[in-house]
Amino acid sequence: MTAFDTIIIGAGMSGVTSARMLADAGRRVLLLEARDRIGGRMHTDRSAGFAVDLGASWIHGITDSPLWDLVRTLGIPTIEFTVGSFQAGGRPIENFDGDGDPMDAEATERWVADVAWADLALADEIARSAPGDTYLDVTERVLDRSGWTPERIDEVREFFRHRVEEQCGAWIGDLDAHGLDEDAIEGDEVIFPRGYDELPQRIARGLDVRLDHVVTRVSRSRDGVVVSTDRGDFAASHVVVTVPLGVLKTGAIEFEPALPEQVAGPIARLGMGVFNKLFLQFPARFWSEDSYVLRALGEAGEHWHSWYDVSAVSGRPTLLTFAAGPFGRYQQGRSDDAVIDDALASLRAMYGERVGRPVAHWITHWGDDPFSFGSYSHLAVGSSHRDHDALAGPVDGVLHFAGEATWGDEPATVGAALYSGHRAAERILNRPIAMSDFAGRIAAREQTDTD
Repeated sequence: MTAFDTIIIGAGMSGVTSARMLADAGRRVLLLEARDRIGGRMHTDRSAGFAVDLGASWIHGITDSPLWDLVRTLGIPTIEFTVGSFQAGGRPIENFDGDGDPMDAEATERWVADVAWADLALADEIARSAPGDTYLDVTERVLDRSGWTPERIDEVREFFRHRVEEQCGAWIGDLDAHGLDEDAIEGDEVIFPRGYDELPQRIARGLDVRLDHVVTRVSRSRDGVVVSTDRGDFAASHVVVTVPLGVLKTGAIEFEPALPEQVAGPIARLGMGVFNKLFLQFPARFWSEDSYVLRALGEAGEHWHSWYDVSAVSGRPTLLTFAAGPFGRYQQGRSDDAVIDDALASLRAMYGERVGRPVAHWITHWGDDPFSFGSYSHLAVGSSHRDHDALAGPVDGVLHFAGEATWGDEPATVGAALYSGHRAAERILNRPIAMSDFAGRIAAREQTDTD
């Protein structure tokens, strides 16, 4: 059995980052990936002749972002699209009230002010929350003392619920009261017209990547590890496990000996959310040319609530909406036609018969994906931010974990995946690695390949 210095399990953003850094340091690295492609939850469909990001889409805040610096160093084009953080205002948004009627400027201004007041009050309520309080508990306490009409309360209640769904893929009653504490966005947000998975693909060029290798077992001792797959066993001194939290929670990978409480506890306590996308491409635009988002508030937006105009990517009228949490799990069990009809009914409640039949669509099913079992991690009731970082290990000096679920500062993001992969490589090498050097080496290697 050929021995490697390090085996990386999973060729998503964290996996390719660790592998690239270790290989650049002269280590013999093997990257095992269960899928037939690189990227993991960064998955771009280009079959229609343009990019459709079925997985990750945004960089959430480019100010002081090493991820953004990496993207710029590699010359990957982006489009500014600053609503991925689920804003109430700040960008052109077409708002509709609980009856599905357009809101005028005065009503919109009041609505934005209501959310601003509630957010301030919510911060105080979260600070006073007790262990076991959910995000639903603290939001309801804020709304109870607002003094607003039932209609205004419903609008803000739905906003909070959908914000949790979009940010965490979870039901608001399953999220810990502190579940959005790390949700600050610094600077603009961007999307990728050529597709986000260009980034991990370029990082992985030249690495020893074995696709279609499903890992079933990781056996460790203080001398190293043996990784068993459906295509044979591989040995190494270290292993970095970067599979999504959803896979770890199912026990699809057996660890021998069993994982210690330091790692097993966070795996059990943290939650894995479901966040599915629905892209609809229309024969003609029926919404304003200037709007980033179409948003139904209150009862009108109970299910399909926010529609993002991503037409700039393809040049064709295209809206993106989301089904997350319990609603997302329900929708992914339905046929495409049923999902589309349901979503169109929501749009027609706002725009009437101007809404034509889509000419193309894309629907994701991340909760059913056997190599992710969900979209990204969240702080379930009973867990804490410390659980994210504790999950990273290491265990017995040879077993490391990386991925968005192992980075407490900003879990559920591509940035978290990048930084956690960086951390794992530094721990194995026992020395720091400058992110600027990492990016520069990738760019220099690509330049050499084209000369």
